Formats: sequence, C-alpha cells, structure tokens
Amino acid sequence: MIYTLTLNPALDYHIRTDVLRPGEVNRTDGAQFVAGGKGLNVSTVLHHLGIPTTALGFLAGFTGDILAALTAQAGIPAEFLTLPEGNSRLNVKLHAREDTELNAAGAAVSPASMAQLYDRLEQLAEGDTLVLAGSLPPGLPDTVYREIMERLGSRVRFAVDATGELLRQTIAMHPFLIKPNHLELGELFGVRLNTPGEAERYARRLQDMGARHVLVSMGARGALLLAEDGKAYFRRALQGKAVNTTGAGDSMLAGFLAGWERYHDPQTALLFGVAAASVSVFTGSLADREQTEALFEQLRSAMEE
Repeated sequence: MIYTLTLNPALDYHIRTDVLRPGEVNRTDGAQFVAGGKGLNVSTVLHHLGIPTTALGFLAGFTGDILAALTAQAGIPAEFLTLPEGNSRLNVKLHAREDTELNAAGAAVSPASMAQLYDRLEQLAEGDTLVLAGSLPPGLPDTVYREIMERLGSRVRFAVDATGELLRQTIAMHPFLIKPNHLELGELFGVRLNTPGEAERYARRLQDMGARHVLVSMGARGALLLAEDGKAYFRRALQGKAVNTTGAGDSMLAGFLAGWERYHDPQTALLFGVAAASVSVFTGSLADREQTEALFEQLRSAMEE
C-alpha cells in the first residue's frame, strides 16, 4: 500500500480570466474548488492509475469539511484527523496569461494531534510506502518528517517531496526517493541550476548524503532521475499546450511510484512519471489511467527504437 501524508492540505480555489489587471475589478471566466495539497494530489493520481493508496492528513474547520467532501466524492481513499481549532488553508490559484498563486498558512497542529497521527502511522505494515509531501502548518518543526522516518524505521519505504531544511533533514535517513524540482535542488546548495548536467551534479551530492533515488523535475526542460545504482536518466519534456501546471510535480511523483510498483525498473518508472505529469499539464486535470498508459506506451516504444 502507498500511503501519503499531507500535514497541511488545502482547498484550492481556481479562478480563470483572460487578463489579470491588479488594482482593477476583474471578471472571471470560470471558477472551481479542488481538494489540494501535495500528498493528496499524489494519492489522487495513484488512485486514477489503479494503485492502492490511502491519503492521511489533518483537516480543520469548514474548509476541512469541504476538503473531506470533495475527496469522498472523487472516491479517493482517505483517513483524515480533525484538528480542534482553525481552518484548513484556502489557496487561490489565478489562471490568466501567467499563473499566480496565493497560498495560506493553514491550521496549527498541537502535540496532542501529532500523537494521534503517530498512533495511526504505527499501523503501517512491512513493505508499505509513505509519501511525505508538502509544506508544514504552523506549530511543527522542520524536523518532523525526519522524526516520522525515525519512528517507523526501515520497515516502511519513504518518498519525500519537500523543500529546504524540511527536505535536508530527511536525507541522512536514506529515503527511497526524493523529488525536488531544479529550483529547490539549487536552493539546497545556494546555486542556480539550468541544465540536466548541473542537476545531475547536485543530485549526486544528495545521493552521497544518503538519498537512494533522486528525481528532479525541470519543468519545460524535462526530468532527470539519478537511480540508486548511480546511473542517470534524462527525459525531455513533451511538446504541447500547457493548460495548467498545478500538480504536475505531484503527478510525476505518483507516476514514478506507480511505474516502480509495476516494473521495478528506474528508467521505466521515470517514463511513467513523465507520462503522468504530461497528461496533467496538457489536460488541466490530474492524470487519468487511460491517457497516462497510452502516452507511456508511446514513450517506451520511442525509447526502444
């Protein structure tokens, strides 16, 4: 089973307009509420791809109620813990000529709520995968992902999608996979990365620090995978009209894990991740199984030629 943990899920409010004029009244062309948060997105794509998954996390207040309802309507298996105070964050995603995001902080998590979460995590079984993804709500330290990994130990396989110190703290725990984008990877070392070669160089530094597989999403450039055996694989981004890039990295992570579950081969898993991310970007919705598998077969056939 692949579990995902979203400590700070969000109710995403997507607004579309042709042109956004700051300081003026703007009319929208459409709006939609979507259950968001990196781990929840990963579980959504895994569910679409037919991979058993359960989303874990905290919810709070009326926005949390809406999040739970949307998740249930989508059929995503989820087990949420309810915080006694506050509201789950409401993020505004403005889609115009350029995308603009306004992300809220979220509801604070108390030690008592964390104790409840640890009780649930202790029930994960040998061989389960836990995806630790996204930012933290108020009240939690940058060491919390590492502390979770220390508690569960080697019986659980970990995939981490986080930034800065939150990510850095996990690397010495030898996570199965970490998935920074090229900007986040550069920020860890105080550099700017523009090419796959530069990304590979710093991905190897993360591997030297303890990470097993390092998957670096590079937006329009493509994606780099540094596999546990030291081999590097790069896949250029597919050409097409980008409808919505929100959730593309989450889709890539979910696709990689789904590909690994099916094929246990890093290069093939990378192709599956790229296929899932491409479907999400080109359709504007989190990747579905039919289109992802069709695109994956095209990529694999092209690779074998």
